[in-house]
Amino acid sequence: MDRAGKEVLVSSLGDVFRNTGVVVVAHYSGLTVAQMQKLRREMKKAGASVKVAKNRLVKIALDGTEVQSITSYLKGPTILLYSQDPVAAPKVAMAFAKEHDKLVVLGGAMGRTALNADGVKALATMPSLDELRAKLVGLIQAPATKIAQVSTAPAAKLARVFGAYANRDQAA
Repeated sequence: MDRAGKEVLVSSLGDVFRNTGVVVVAHYSGLTVAQMQKLRREMKKAGASVKVAKNRLVKIALDGTEVQSITSYLKGPTILLYSQDPVAAPKVAMAFAKEHDKLVVLGGAMGRTALNADGVKALATMPSLDELRAKLVGLIQAPATKIAQVSTAPAAKLARVFGAYANRDQAA
């Protein structure tokens, strides 16, 4: 790669590091091309991205960003997994690492918060942003349905009582 290409790569990586919600660093040595393609597809489906770049260029791009704490993980063949949603990239990375032991999650960063491998694992177990939104909508809708049930319940009970009295008179 020539000098201009490296400058463009460092610039684009710098933009990624400034605008992303979470970055996960992992070793990928031993993964086949098919497995890497599968990882990229799964990450894309979850709204996350994968980047393989020279550690030296990544360190230059990290300079002055909030996620600069991942610099210590940049040794050997590393891969960067990142997403806007703080749960998407860790969730896919941990699921993929569980299936393929060649992908070893080293750590990451969420904003200024540095994460070790256990921190990434903890993020992966959290519900995604969409799941949290669905739960919130469900919680907001639940009281309305309960109020409707409570307000219609007395009328329904009265109707059953009157029906029981009517049936009792007919039976006698």
